[in-house]
Amino acid sequence: MSEVLLSHAVGAVKRARRTAGRVRRRVERMNTVPVLGTRGRSHAALRPVHLSVLGGRTLNVAVPCPAGDIAPDAARLVLEHRGQRRTVAMEAEPQPDGTVLLTATASLRHARHDSGLDGLRLDDGVWRLSVALRDASGAQHVLGVSAAQPYASNGPTLPHPPSATSGTVFRPVRSVDGYAMIKVSGPHEQAELDTFELRWDRITVRGRLLAARGPKDEYRAEAVRRGSGAAVPVDLTWDGDHFTFDVPLAAMADGTRAQRMWDVQLRRGRNRIKICRRLTDVRHPRKVFRVPFRTIALEDGTLLRVHAHLSAAGAFAVNCTAFTTTEETA
Repeated sequence: MSEVLLSHAVGAVKRARRTAGRVRRRVERMNTVPVLGTRGRSHAALRPVHLSVLGGRTLNVAVPCPAGDIAPDAARLVLEHRGQRRTVAMEAEPQPDGTVLLTATASLRHARHDSGLDGLRLDDGVWRLSVALRDASGAQHVLGVSAAQPYASNGPTLPHPPSATSGTVFRPVRSVDGYAMIKVSGPHEQAELDTFELRWDRITVRGRLLAARGPKDEYRAEAVRRGSGAAVPVDLTWDGDHFTFDVPLAAMADGTRAQRMWDVQLRRGRNRIKICRRLTDVRHPRKVFRVPFRTIALEDGTLLRVHAHLSAAGAFAVNCTAFTTTEETA
């Protein structure tokens, strides 16, 4: 390799390292909350081998068992927030190199929006992580958990997707003094799209309302035409928090041959809630949930070219156009 090429290669490596360092520091700042990980004097900290929330609601923790006369079967993972305390039993798992890992797996649930489900019930806020151990003499030891290394990813999935049961986001974060914490952000009022079924004569939409701010009978569904604001009412059927309706294609087409785009949403008073698919780890819904154009026949025999799809933000929209037959154009 010539000296010129070698110089370019070395420069490229240095630039790549600087870029990686900047990205790592940026991610670390984004995942740092302005609170202390411990109260009073600092605890000795265990550096986690693994710390994540998978699928938006499953907490997985693995830390090395500290050396000493400590009974690993008496270890518990502790989560604390403003006087509230939740604990999970930890299991001791011997490793091939002779060390022992303390592991814990728990389902995370929101205290108010995940009613009737088992798991650790956490309210909004930042929860401190620590490990409580009991040695052979019965003495208690409390060890902090260091924050895991920041993970930067721009892949097809989100690093911290919302929980599919409630829409709550459980995100591992770090305190300003470097300890591991879980930040809980409860859901906002939203209409989650579960499925939409394309049939030869209709489109049936099924979804559910999350974090409702009023009785179900106060909510109305409507299709709103982009560009004009014209709205078409939708007949809505409720089953608990779940709703079902058929898209009013006949009223949306209204005999015109112009192509129109419609957003489907719920309304409560002046508050409009777009029906979206948010409870997923997909980063780009429009690219992944692709739906072909379909031909749909209405009761009066009109044929529509319909494209029901998700926008870049995951909102449900319908593009419909009436076909122009040869007889009509003759």
